Amino acid sequence: MTTQKGATEKDTGGTAGSPLGKAFIGIAGIIGAGKTTLATALGQHLGLDVHYEPVIDNEYLADFYRETKRYSFAMQIYLLNRRFQQHQEIIWRGRGGVQDRTIYEDAIFAKTLRDMDLMDNRDYETYVNLFRNLSNFMCRPNVIIYLDVKPKTSMERIRERDRGIESGITVEYLTRLYNNYEEFLHEISRLIPVLRVHWDDFWEVERLAEAITREYMRDSFLREVAQLA
Repeated sequence: MTTQKGATEKDTGGTAGSPLGKAFIGIAGIIGAGKTTLATALGQHLGLDVHYEPVIDNEYLADFYRETKRYSFAMQIYLLNRRFQQHQEIIWRGRGGVQDRTIYEDAIFAKTLRDMDLMDNRDYETYVNLFRNLSNFMCRPNVIIYLDVKPKTSMERIRERDRGIESGITVEYLTRLYNNYEEFLHEISRLIPVLRVHWDDFWEVERLAEAITREYMRDSFLREVAQLA
């Protein structure tokens, strides 16, 4: 059942009777946080479709990293379009899903690019207005899981996965993203429940799924999920 509050009502008829069985779960976090790893594991654990961030088939990505200022606006519009399509697909299918980075986070990257003088302010305003228009047609996820990873840890993970096009990413850029995420969390948590998970150290997915389910059922709008010893 579609609602304005979220993609689906809480449903106890999902995989293994999980209340998250038909939920729309967004995984949020800066570059290198571990979103894809968690999205895959969580989707398998809960029996939910996983919708990945467009990376391999992103035709702007290489150009963006090579000439960021020139391609920043085109890159953000491309991602906004793809993520809107993905977001709506999750809603239309009506069976929930896990999304590897939400559409709401794109604005964080656009703002960071603008703040670093890597996107023209006119282009940024055009982007923001387009996002606002699209948001009028979007049902909200049931919950956003924010993977809280410090920029230093993020940088280490980016180096470990060794994607050549990411070699130009700096700690300064990641720090700006991290700070803008903090602002974003306070804003989005007024509309969508957010679970902040300290993710510098990976959890066992079963324990995390249990913690997410527990906190999700409390209907709180900004909670921290701590890993027990």
